[in-house]
Amino acid sequence: MSVFAAPGAYDRAITVFSPDGRLFQVEYAMELVNRGATILGIRCSEGVVLGAEETVEPLEETEYSWKLFKIDDHVGAAIVGLSSDARILIDQARVNAQSNKLTYDEPIDAEIVTKKICDIKQLYTQHAGVRPFGVSIIFGGVDKTGSRLFGTHPSGTYRGYKATAQGAGRDTAIALMKEEHKDDMNLEAATKLAVKCLAKALEARQLPQRIKIAVIPADTKKFEILSDEKTEAYLKQVGVGK
Repeated sequence: MSVFAAPGAYDRAITVFSPDGRLFQVEYAMELVNRGATILGIRCSEGVVLGAEETVEPLEETEYSWKLFKIDDHVGAAIVGLSSDARILIDQARVNAQSNKLTYDEPIDAEIVTKKICDIKQLYTQHAGVRPFGVSIIFGGVDKTGSRLFGTHPSGTYRGYKATAQGAGRDTAIALMKEEHKDDMNLEAATKLAVKCLAKALEARQLPQRIKIAVIPADTKKFEILSDEKTEAYLKQVGVGK
C-alpha cells in the first residue's frame, strides 16, 4: 500500500504538504495573483511611484481607485488579486500606521507596515479551516530611512526592490524596467517609466489604456493619486495615447 495519498488530497487542507514539499493552496493563491491586473512600484531618491491597471465601468466614478490605496500620508499600496482580501489587509495596515503614530509619536516605517501585514498572511498558511489571502501587495513609502519599496507574496514573504511588478503583465513590465531603470533617476523619470511599463503591459494583451498612478515625493512625503489628465499627458510623452 502506498504511503502517499491521491494527488488531490493535498489541495484540501492548507496545513498538508505534498510529497515534494509544496503547499498547493499557496500556489493557487499565487496563480490568482498572476492572472490579475498589473501593478508596479518604482523607487528613486526623490520618492516612490506606484501604478496599476484600472478597469472602470461606464457608470463608475472615475476618480475612485480600487488598486491604489493610501495607508498613511507617507505610505501607499498597490494590490492585485482578490480585492475583498486586500481590503481587510489594507484596513489593518492603516490601523498599524495610526497605532504607531499614537504610541511612538512618529510615522511608521514602510518596512514595519509590510512586515506586520506579512505576519498576518503567514498565519493564514499554517492553520486548518482557513485559506491563504489571495492577494499580493506592493508597499511604497518615504520614511526616515529614505524611499522604500516592498513586494509581498501570498505566503507571507516580502522583499525590498528598486522596481517591481505583479499581475498578468509582470513579465512585460519587468523586462522594460531592467532595460530602462536607472539608480540615479528622478521622480519625473520614474513616473514616466511606470506609465510606459503599464502601457506596454496593456498593449501586449490588447487592452484599453486605463492606468492609475500614485506618487509619494520625498520632499513632501504626501501620497497623491495623479489625475486622469496628468496620466494622459504622461501617456502621450512616452508615445502612447488613447
